[in-house]
Amino acid sequence: QVQLVESGGGLVQPGDSLRLSCAASLSGRMFSRYAMGWFRQAPGKERDFVAAISWSGGSTTYSDSVKGRFTISRDIAKKTVYLQMNSLKSEDTAVYYCGLRNSVYYEGAFDYWGQGTQVTVSS
Repeated sequence: QVQLVESGGGLVQPGDSLRLSCAASLSGRMFSRYAMGWFRQAPGKERDFVAAISWSGGSTTYSDSVKGRFTISRDIAKKTVYLQMNSLKSEDTAVYYCGLRNSVYYEGAFDYWGQGTQVTVSS
């Protein structure tokens, strides 16, 4: 019923920018409105929250480590969420996962996950 496909990852140098995309394929009436978010997992570490956005896009939240550098946005018609990442640092290196929460708001656990896209920041 739910498929999330991330894209846009790659190898970049410190200070560069990347934009990640996550396209959702949904079925069923229960997915009429949903929040989305981005998480990341570095090697040997747990999956951490990065950013989230409400159904309308009017509310967003970020982890302290990315605030001011990353921007989350969404296109409801395209069922796609984006993560614009600027001023990338080596510590941003991780697999980035898209998540979907079957609720208008992003507070709480996410219900579905994509397969992830690798972001590597290295000189």
